[in-house]
Amino acid sequence: MKAFDYTAPVTLPEAVGLLVSQPSARLLAGGTDLIVQLRSGRKEADLVIDIKKIPELNALEFDPLAGLTIGAAVPCYRLTSHPVIQSHFPALAEVASWIGGTQIQGRASLGGNLCNAAPSADSIPLLIALGASALIAGPGGRRTVAIEDFCTAPGRNQLATGELLVSMKIPAPALQSGSSYLRFIPRNEMDIAVVGAGVSVSIAGGVFTAARIALSAVAPTPLFVPAAGAALVGQAVSPAALEAAAQIAQSAATPISDMRGSAAYRKHLCAVMTRRALEIAVTRAQEN
Repeated sequence: MKAFDYTAPVTLPEAVGLLVSQPSARLLAGGTDLIVQLRSGRKEADLVIDIKKIPELNALEFDPLAGLTIGAAVPCYRLTSHPVIQSHFPALAEVASWIGGTQIQGRASLGGNLCNAAPSADSIPLLIALGASALIAGPGGRRTVAIEDFCTAPGRNQLATGELLVSMKIPAPALQSGSSYLRFIPRNEMDIAVVGAGVSVSIAGGVFTAARIALSAVAPTPLFVPAAGAALVGQAVSPAALEAAAQIAQSAATPISDMRGSAAYRKHLCAVMTRRALEIAVTRAQEN
């Protein structure tokens, strides 16, 4: 591993200034991806900027009107154990508990998972389904990007030179709403998804009033399928409606064949995982 300098700024402007002055710098939130990449030579850095000491990047706050704010450096274990998240966003608590093992969850963050921009990332489809947005800060000020637009290619994202992810914002859940994320993995735990499906639904009077569906590991980036959610809106809650949405999600997927599964197998799983995730989300909505 190439030698690098290390610094740990305590303010956001300080971090932005370091990124502007040293474009080759790398940000470290938890380091569970970055350290592996530096050791393997996949990435190089002259400077590593540890952002865990910046208060704004460690914020974890819920407001019934404004929704949930998750700082980019908030470790996963805080999400799995937070009573408000367990109550209002149970699917988010589940996803955080699936990212690596206990030791990884003590360091890894959803912000890092998002910035790593892996097509198979577990947290991103659910964040898309929940209508989340990313708050970005840089030398030009702050801007907001919808999570479905954040990843631009495998391992690439919207962050320009000098910019960093500050936080993710998730709207407060509506009454009779529910969400879910399911993945298919070869092993029972700590594996990369062959296919994942994140969904959210809102229901009123037995009819879908809103729905969002996103997939992982079946496209160059986590895949938002707005047509699948739109197909549910206005429909009565029924197995046929769920299956129709699942088929639309399946049609949108463009998977590849690799050591984890063939393209045809992944395509099949898209419908299966989407339908099952929708069934869980509907149950949660009806109980909410």
